[in-house]
Amino acid sequence: MSKKKPRPTPEPAAKIPGLVDAHTHLASTGAVDEAEVQAMVERAARAGVERICTVGDGLDEAERALEAAHYSEAVFAACAIHPVRAGEADDATRERLTQMVADPRCVAVGETGMDSYWIAHDPSGTAPLDVQEEVFRWHIQLAVATGKALMIHNREADAHVIRILGDAPRPREVILHCFSSPREVAREAIERGYVLSFAGNVTFKPNTELREIAGETPPGQLLIETDAPYMAPEPFRGARNEPSLIGHTARVVAATRGMEPEALAAEVGETFRRTYAV
Repeated sequence: MSKKKPRPTPEPAAKIPGLVDAHTHLASTGAVDEAEVQAMVERAARAGVERICTVGDGLDEAERALEAAHYSEAVFAACAIHPVRAGEADDATRERLTQMVADPRCVAVGETGMDSYWIAHDPSGTAPLDVQEEVFRWHIQLAVATGKALMIHNREADAHVIRILGDAPRPREVILHCFSSPREVAREAIERGYVLSFAGNVTFKPNTELREIAGETPPGQLLIETDAPYMAPEPFRGARNEPSLIGHTARVVAATRGMEPEALAAEVGETFRRTYAV
């Protein structure tokens, strides 16, 4: 989740068969009806992307995500209230989210978690940490009750996320979306069996440690994502991102892991299928 407006989308990456995008926001990227979703999916398919998980960060976008998952067999949904917007999680919203997560096209409860960054930068527009934690724990319970994966947003809140996940009931799968934390957090997450999902920032030149973490993450615990429309990979940093660009991220992660991009796509595709049970 970002509050900046990205630049226009560049051309898709060269095709790598078997790619997946484990976390994107199709509605925020501009795909808000069936024709636009199909066009986005087709554009991604030309770059080799076979499956996409689109995410809602509030009830409105979660509704669009679930609609998109019904428009295309290539698209699955994740539904939740973003921690920044946790104050919106009233009884009616929780009831509707519970219905949405039960839909077979919804494969994850997310994105939920904790966010200290926006408290520091926009305190009046961001739910306080105690509200975030209560709503996070409610989402965890929903993931456990439904058997769906739990998709975590964590921005400058490592200690809170690790603590809460450590004492809460354990969901079937835990995904740390747009993983950007230090190596010690990665090691703890890997030890616990969580899945680390790497976005376009793994390609940014200063992020050497993040690339090293991607290289050290065991097979079966690594996903790649766009987090579109933000986090466009190098050389398009700052542009509007979309699933068709994930090949740039895949090539960097593959090189870091000493493997061919096609082999990485196959490995990550299998992790996508297991994690989301699709």
